[in-house]
Formats: sequence, structure tokens, C-alpha cells
Amino acid sequence: MNRWMLAAACLAVLPAGAGLAQQDAHRDRAVFQQPKNEFLDELEHGADAFIKKENLAQRQLRVDFGGIKAPASAGEFTTSWHTPPLSQGLSGMCWCFSTTSFYESEIHRLTGRDVKLSELYTVYWEYVEKARRFVKERGNSAFGEGSEANAVPRIWKQYGIVPASAYSGLLPGQKVHDHRVLFSELQAYLLSVKAGNAWNEEEVVRTVRSILNRYLGEPPAAVTVEGRSMNPREYLGSVLRLNLEDYVEVMSLMEKPYFRMVEYEVPDNWWHSTDYLNVPLDDFMGVLKNSIRKGYTVCIGGDTSEPGLEGHAGIAVIPTFDIPAAFIDESARQFRFTNKTTTDDHGIHVVGCTTVEGSDWFLIKDSGSGSRNNAHRGYYFYREDYIKLKMMGLTVHRDMASDLLKKVAAEQQKN
Repeated sequence: MNRWMLAAACLAVLPAGAGLAQQDAHRDRAVFQQPKNEFLDELEHGADAFIKKENLAQRQLRVDFGGIKAPASAGEFTTSWHTPPLSQGLSGMCWCFSTTSFYESEIHRLTGRDVKLSELYTVYWEYVEKARRFVKERGNSAFGEGSEANAVPRIWKQYGIVPASAYSGLLPGQKVHDHRVLFSELQAYLLSVKAGNAWNEEEVVRTVRSILNRYLGEPPAAVTVEGRSMNPREYLGSVLRLNLEDYVEVMSLMEKPYFRMVEYEVPDNWWHSTDYLNVPLDDFMGVLKNSIRKGYTVCIGGDTSEPGLEGHAGIAVIPTFDIPAAFIDESARQFRFTNKTTTDDHGIHVVGCTTVEGSDWFLIKDSGSGSRNNAHRGYYFYREDYIKLKMMGLTVHRDMASDLLKKVAAEQQKN
């Protein structure tokens, strides 16, 4: 009997539909299970171990901080009032955390009022304005997480500000700011707008706001303060009573004429502000020192990727193997900015000063993660030479820059 005859014989002895009936007797059940791939796990484990081994072999050049005579604690500094340090989490919000802290100190100095303002309210509307300009410039405007200190008053003038208690930018149950997915989604959307040549400003702003609302929550249109309801601009004007025209951005670069209002040409100045007072380096440092010693605080920004700055040590200095302090001048500063070894990557708040063996040191309130790894959590100690070489700009009350502003007026009269 060949195989075809055998198969026919087998089918003949089965009643019609018997095979289907037997299948119906057993019913398969659907379940949810955690997917497993043990072999893939082994591959990843081995690859991760190799990468980790390679990373361990990589080292970064740092100064030997054990030989630096620095302040021992934050208590050694003469300080001005400021709110406690906060973490910006996994985000690029240093510009807003530092500048908001600066204005909180100014409000206290001017009115005696202790306030904690919402950084995320400003960040929300800054993203909206970045997207708006991205459309107007047909994609030729920088869109990143960073910005500059003078973005804060610009946003406040337009949208006002609210207390931190009214808008945290954290979703229910969220403990840490994490903007990695948020920024990735915003960036991808705007790139798709550019690729599709879809320059509908109203539609883009509406979509950007819907993304922001999903990750940060919608900002309030009104707040209640001392039993009174008001919008954010009313809160700024009637409660905070802060005159935002009283603040000056000061920078020091040889590439621009001194005692002129100029543009600070870095990517984070994405709206190309020309409201920066450019002065010689000695005047730049003089404004900083005079302000701190008179009880003012100062917001500064610049480069923090140097071998003389490290979070566990909690201090920042310029080592002699880079350049001796006596040789730090306008040329050394400009040289590093021109060759891009000095970048504009971090905003911080100067809240105090002290002197150790003839060197001026400054107490820096810092929202970045590095400042959380030392004994003075949330702070760094910056020696004067680090600021002189690596900090590019500062924000200060105009009273502390009055002499410089007079020189600007004199230069304008000459022209």
C-alpha cells in the first residue's frame, strides 16, 4: 500500500468532522507574559560588560584639587539672601533656574518679600516663542533646550510670572524634571514642519503647546495670592513690583567694540539680542566684585567644562598648567572663545564671596547635577581666575553698572 492509499484508508475510518470536533474539545487560552530572550540577554550582558570595561579605561584630565587652598565650607562666605538650591534634573534649564534665583534675590533686596517663583512657567513660554521664531525664520532659528539670562525678563514682560506653588512643571507622581523625551518630540515635530514646508504659525504653536501640556501640564491663566485672583502679568506688576528695565547684561570680548551695546554671538542667544554691554575685562570683574561686596547677587554664565572644575571637589580654578593667573587677560579670554575651547554652556548664580590667602572666592548656587556631589550640596566655590577666564556674561542691577552705562552714553554721543 502506497502512502496515498494509506492516507485514504485512515480518513475513511474517521467520521465526518471528527478532527474538528477533537480540536473543539481543547480550547487554547490567551495569557499575558513578560517577553523573554535569554540569548539576547546574554549578548547584551556581554556587550555591556565590554563597554563598561572600555569606559573604565578612559580617564579625564583634572587638576589635583588636594593642593588647592580653598574655603572649607559655605559658612566661610559672606552671603546675600537667596532661595535654597534646586536641581534642574535631566534638562537644559540652567539658564532659567539661575536667572529666576537671581530675580528672587532682587525681589527680596528691594521689597523684603521672600518668594519662590516658577522656573517651568518661563521655560514653557520660551519653548513657544522658540517655535514661533522657528516658523518665521523658516527653520533657520536655533531650537535647543538652552537660552540666555535675558530671556527670563523678555518672557515675563510678555506672559508674566507665577509662584512655584502654582506651576511646578511636574506631572502627578513625578519627582524629577526630565525633559529628554519632551525635547526630542518637540525637535522631531519642528523638523517635520521644516521638511514638509508646513509654515502655519498658528498650527505649529498649537501643536507645540499640546506637547508641552502633555509633559509639563498647562500653565495657569490666573493665580490667587493673598486672597486675590490675578493673572500672571498682574502678579509681576502688583505683587513682585519688579522693574525689569533696571537690569543690564554685561559681557567682555575683544571681538566687539567696548562700551557699546552688542550681540552676544552664541547659539543660546537664539533671538539675536543686541542688549549686551561689552566692556574691558577689568571693568567686567569690577562690576562683579563691587556688586557682591555691596550685598547684591549676580547671575553669570559661561564654560564649565574645564580640568579645574569638578563636582566632587566642589571648586573651580584655572590650573597653572593651563595658564598662570597673572597671564589671564583679554587676549587669553578671547583666544579661548575664538577657538571654541570656551563655550556658553551653563548659567549660575553668585550669592557670596570670601578671601583665602589673598585670592577672592565666590559662592556659586548651581542647579546642575555636579554640585550635588560634594559636602556643600548645591554650591560650588569659584576662584576669581576661573570667572575671569571662563565666565562670559553677567546680569546685574543697573545701579552696579552706572559708571559703565555713562561711558556707553558718551560713546553714543561721539557717533
